[in-house]
Amino acid sequence: MLNQVLDVILEFLPIWAACYGINLFLYFATGWVLVAIQNRHPERRIQQNRRGEKRQAKEIRQSVISLLVTTGCLAGGIFLSLKGWTLVPPLELSWLSAIGMFIVSVLAFDTWFYWGHRLMHTKLFYRFHALHHQSVAPTVWSTYSDDLVDAFVMQSYYLFAVIVLPIPVEVLIVHRLWDHFNGTIGHSGFEFYASPLSRIPSPMVCVTFHDQHHAKFRYNYANFFSFWDRVCGTIAPNYDDEVKRFEALGKGEAVPAASGATEPRKTSVPAGE
Repeated sequence: MLNQVLDVILEFLPIWAACYGINLFLYFATGWVLVAIQNRHPERRIQQNRRGEKRQAKEIRQSVISLLVTTGCLAGGIFLSLKGWTLVPPLELSWLSAIGMFIVSVLAFDTWFYWGHRLMHTKLFYRFHALHHQSVAPTVWSTYSDDLVDAFVMQSYYLFAVIVLPIPVEVLIVHRLWDHFNGTIGHSGFEFYASPLSRIPSPMVCVTFHDQHHAKFRYNYANFFSFWDRVCGTIAPNYDDEVKRFEALGKGEAVPAASGATEPRKTSVPAGE
């Protein structure tokens, strides 16, 4: 029995190592590219009076550690699927199944993320989420700056989804890649993506959406879409107006001051940058 367990562990570890190495490379590569772009456009900084870059070293150290959990969940999902240890087998890969299951997976993940995120904001679990919220003004380095429990709660979708959804491994990997780029851009603190597609009636969001979550704490819990926040009344009251403001900036129009800029941040977490 012990030998069988060791064989499983030895079979799993290379998958985990590969996932970790690729994600770690993407963390730094994506971050450096975005920082180079942002440095050329200081006017696009969302929170003009804060500099989250002051926390860069701490966030990078924590991210290098927490990525072990995030990639462990992804590697676990891949491993379970490859071994056939799921309740449903993955669909045979085709253009139809790939596109269809990608859409299903993204929608399922956004639901998982919203309610898991709400859970992490409760009194019982917030102690595991507080580290991430020390980044009041998030940057590209904040994306994975999580407590290990927090990382598992939010990212274990990749471990459990394959058990109940017929997601091909390739689709799961593409979903995770999209989640990486979406999360890094969403934490970047610079708005380049404001458009009518990122405000009502569209369910899509832009960088301002998650930036407001860090700045105001009790709004905008979802990841890819604003649907759950709008339905549950947790959308930031000035989100759509802020999107319009950055739209005007992108068009070179006169831009009014940020609405709600002086609203106090409703959290007991020590203020950070």
